Amino acid sequence: ESYAGARSWYRFKERVQELTGFKHVIPTHQGRAAERILFSCLGVKGKVVVSNTHFDTTRANVEYLGGRAIDIPIAEALRPAEEHPFKGNIDLEALERLLGGSEGEVACVIMTVTNNSGGGQPASMANLEAARELCARSKVPFYLDACRFAENAYFIKLREEGFAERSVESIAREMFSLADGATFSAKKDGLANIGGFLGTNDDRLADQEEELLILTEGFPTYGGLAGRDLDAIAVGLREVVEEDYLRYRLASVRYLGEGLLKLGIPIVRPP
Repeated sequence: ESYAGARSWYRFKERVQELTGFKHVIPTHQGRAAERILFSCLGVKGKVVVSNTHFDTTRANVEYLGGRAIDIPIAEALRPAEEHPFKGNIDLEALERLLGGSEGEVACVIMTVTNNSGGGQPASMANLEAARELCARSKVPFYLDACRFAENAYFIKLREEGFAERSVESIAREMFSLADGATFSAKKDGLANIGGFLGTNDDRLADQEEELLILTEGFPTYGGLAGRDLDAIAVGLREVVEEDYLRYRLASVRYLGEGLLKLGIPIVRPP
């Protein structure tokens, strides 16, 4: 529990980097803190931030800092009763128009996986790859709001051709490899009570983010978290990619969803 350089910090950092591949890992007390730091350092004022669907705190942080949050989910995502394996996908044609400047300068694109405000629906690897390519072509940073990355990776394994024999962890690593960085709330797929992180491969941006972290969150080796929580997240990030756990988790939701449908209560499909 030392102020700087606690062993729990190194275990946390090692696991996050092993999973995500990001050069810089910045711990935060929650995902919303990672969002605030990211958008502050990207300078979103007067610019546009594009997403499949912004989570509420993501949108609020963009707007508080003077930016404009634009959601462009695919059309199927707006039809709750329609079956589609990847309703969390971003509309690629709309993304291309926005990257071309149709609504102003784009500060970044952030994909929420799974799409929390869109019924928890997943995005496909093909869609993530295509979005990444469009962003790279326009030299716009591509980020993941990775709060439920493991669940999204498991949906890819179950529903997308070519991934059935892959491990969830390898799929998750491929997802992260497409991004320039990520925000993460450990209260979801970190299986912890608190915490989060901000990941990036950009040295200059990481320096700016660490300065802001120190100002409002804590030192870069704890980010406002106790050593206990850093260790809990490190363990949670190993357990969350276990397929038995994810199978149980999805089956529980499916059981509830199918039960509601039998009672005539509408849900966002597929459950």
